[in-house]
Amino acid sequence: MYLQSNGATVDVTEDPGRAEFRTSQGIPDNAASCHTGIVAGYAIEGHVPAEAIQRLLTERPDAAGLALPGMPGDAPGMGGDTASWADQPVMLVNRDGTLTAFAY
Repeated sequence: MYLQSNGATVDVTEDPGRAEFRTSQGIPDNAASCHTGIVAGYAIEGHVPAEAIQRLLTERPDAAGLALPGMPGDAPGMGGDTASWADQPVMLVNRDGTLTAFAY
C-alpha cells in the first residue's frame, strides 16, 4: 500500500456505512472519494499524497482534514508517476465543510 511504503501503519476495515462515517467526520459529499481514514484526529479522504498528510500533521490547522475528491488515475496509490502528484487537487476540509486549496 502507498501509505505503508511511506512509513505509515495502516489498519484497514471494510465498512458498509462508510458514507455515513465520512459525513460524521466532517467530509462533505462534494469531497467524497474511495477511502476515508483517520490520522491523529483528522479525516483523510481519498488518495491524499503522504507529503500533504505530513504537512497537515506539522501545521495542525483547525480543520476536519484533507480530501482528494474523486479518483484521479494518477493519484498516489492509483498509478502514474510521482511528479504528477504535486498537481493533485488536495483540499483542506474546514470544520464548516467548505474546501480550501491545500498546496504542499
